[in-house]
Amino acid sequence: MNTNYSKIIDKNNEPSRLFVGGVHGKEGITTIKALSQLSDDSVSSGKLRIYNFDETPYLSTINKEYYSSDMGKKVISLIKKYKPMIYLEAHCYKEKSYEKLVDEDRKSRVGVPPLIELEEGILMGSVAPFLRLNCFKRQDICLTLEIPCSPSKKALDVYVTILKDVASSKTRNDLEETIGSRYPEQVETARRYAIEFFGNYPPF
Repeated sequence: MNTNYSKIIDKNNEPSRLFVGGVHGKEGITTIKALSQLSDDSVSSGKLRIYNFDETPYLSTINKEYYSSDMGKKVISLIKKYKPMIYLEAHCYKEKSYEKLVDEDRKSRVGVPPLIELEEGILMGSVAPFLRLNCFKRQDICLTLEIPCSPSKKALDVYVTILKDVASSKTRNDLEETIGSRYPEQVETARRYAIEFFGNYPPF
C-alpha cells in the first residue's frame, strides 16, 4: 500500500510547522488517514509541511541508532531544512503496547516519561530526547501524538481535531490554551513531566 504523502500549506511568514508520520514500521498506513485531512483551512498563518512515509523497518525513535538509519536521517534532514518552530510526529500503536506507553515506570524502564492519554486512546508526549535536545531550540514546540493503529471513527476524529489545534497554533501559549481548555489535567501533567525530565529545557 502506497502511503507516501506530502503537502505544503503556505500562508506566508512564521511559524514554520512540520508534521511527519509513518516514521517507522507500518504506522504510515494509519497516520495518513489523519494527516491527509489537514487542509488550507487548518492554518491561518505561517507554513505547515506534512510528510507521511511508506513502510520502513521498525526501530524505536527512542533508540539513538534510529537517527543513523535511512528514515532517521530523512527526518533530521527535514528538520534541518525547514527549521520548524512547531514539530509533530504522528504515530500509532498496537493495543498490546498501550500499558507500556502509559506506564508510570516508563522513565526507569526505557528512559523517557510515560505518554498521557487525552481521550479515546489518543496519547500525547514529547518527541525522543535525542531529537529534542539536538535539533530544536528551547522555545520550539515538539510533540508526539499517538493513535491506536486500528482506530475507531471517534478516535480518528479526536486525533484530527488535535492535529488541527497544533496546526492552527502560533505559539506555545496558543497551544496550551487550546488543548488545556479541553484537557487541563493532561496538559498540567505534561508540563510536570517535561520539567522533571528536561529541567530548564521543557518541551511542552
